[in-house]
Amino acid sequence: MSGLVNALLILAVAAWVIARQLRAARVDTDRRWWLLPGILAVVALREPDLLDPHHHTAAPALLVAELLVGAAMGLGWARTTRVWTEPDGSVWSKGTKATVAVWVLGIGLRVAFFALGAAAGIHQDSAALLLALAATLLIRSGIVTRRARQLAPAAGAAGPVAAYGDGVVGSTRKERV
Repeated sequence: MSGLVNALLILAVAAWVIARQLRAARVDTDRRWWLLPGILAVVALREPDLLDPHHHTAAPALLVAELLVGAAMGLGWARTTRVWTEPDGSVWSKGTKATVAVWVLGIGLRVAFFALGAAAGIHQDSAALLLALAATLLIRSGIVTRRARQLAPAAGAAGPVAAYGDGVVGSTRKERV
């Protein structure tokens, strides 16, 4: 795919994800949470310009830094996501103000890495950003799904399960963040 198509794909996925994270959404632990990150990773890895061939050390280092920021964003996003159960036993999640801070910090770091690479003359394609976004989504989805599975009531269990970090068994009250 061309760089423009990748950039548009990245913008569309990021806008969709950011908009959805601030709304309460039911967590479906049976869905294929790894599918979208997997597709994004395949698209990114198919790009021939993932690494600048003229910078044998700096280009891979920049890619690793981008992936580490993506992984940290996924971890931070997952840890700042509020997860709770409803009386019917369904598990829900919603991003918090801290989640927005994680995104702002992560995007700022990515812009700084891009500027650093441009100053060093390293050709940067959108494939690295797409791969880091895939890492972010994979880590966040995996952790939130694991948390949701821990909260989901066992078959035949009566009553709701405590919210993540709540400490009060049987409460369906949302945490204040």
